[in-house]
Amino acid sequence: MSSEMDAYVIDEFGGPDAFERRTVEIPDPDPDEVRVEVVASSVNPVDYKIRRGHIPDFAPAFPATLGCDVAGVVDAVGEDVDAFEPGDEVYGMPGGAGRQGALADYVVGHAGTFAHAPESIPLEDSAALPVVALTAWEMLADKASVDIGDDVLVYGATGGVGHVGVQLADWFGATVTATGSTAEKRSLAADLGADATVDYTETSVESYVDEHAGGVGFDVVFDPVGDDHLNASFEAVRPFGSVVTTESSDADGVDLSPMHATSLSLGVVLVILPVLLGDGQERVGNELETIASLVDKGAVAPHIDERYAFADVADAHRRAEAGDFVGKLLLVNE
Repeated sequence: MSSEMDAYVIDEFGGPDAFERRTVEIPDPDPDEVRVEVVASSVNPVDYKIRRGHIPDFAPAFPATLGCDVAGVVDAVGEDVDAFEPGDEVYGMPGGAGRQGALADYVVGHAGTFAHAPESIPLEDSAALPVVALTAWEMLADKASVDIGDDVLVYGATGGVGHVGVQLADWFGATVTATGSTAEKRSLAADLGADATVDYTETSVESYVDEHAGGVGFDVVFDPVGDDHLNASFEAVRPFGSVVTTESSDADGVDLSPMHATSLSLGVVLVILPVLLGDGQERVGNELETIASLVDKGAVAPHIDERYAFADVADAHRRAEAGDFVGKLLLVNE
């Protein structure tokens, strides 16, 4: 086996063309790590935010290999690892934020950030799941505890996190109302399990609360968009209800007074935190094992809009930033 591999790195923050293909040393796993031969990764907002320098504290050391999501085959295991062995097909969230990521032939990461890949979908497709499925799971199962009969509103229902959120909320037994700006997006949300859909660009919050939440408000508002959507979320949720959202650094102008006025709970998820902290990584793998079982039961499936080769990572990032897609954009190591 060669001691070198191809990686797509950035030497400084910048636009999509900052990526450069480079030959680097293949990393060796530490005692609690595994090394994975990379089959695929995917693009998440955190990836291009790191690349642009918007969240510099999350960036790996330069030259930085990005890519939080990965699917591949275990190639080597550290001496303290017994959960995996060479040849295992796995998926995970081992790096890309805080440590070197998956846009390379091999990636190493703490064994706790991996799980056995779902068996019912192609291995490369499972690379579309870790960040978005973990985020949706923690929003609905950890921060909100969605249950049978709950009225759940899902904003951004055909985005990366949102399209998994619709499926999970449906599996939990909730009555799901999903938002979408186009007929095509609303149709996809219905196919994913939404009971009702709303064109939020043409419909007031009051109107869809009246129509789909009895005029009282939704039990849970699932908001992976954040920023100024939080104001609408606070308007749409019932008293004593829950708003769950993803980390946002751009939430200027958000009015938190409704939380006090109607005794709301606000749950915020930063799913990559265990990787950034280097602590509690087993949480990632345990949740991914649960998600894999749901995929194999047919409860959750990634919707992949388009597949790009690693060599076309700049094009994938450009499209991700433009936002003209649904579900996920996959990066395949061809």
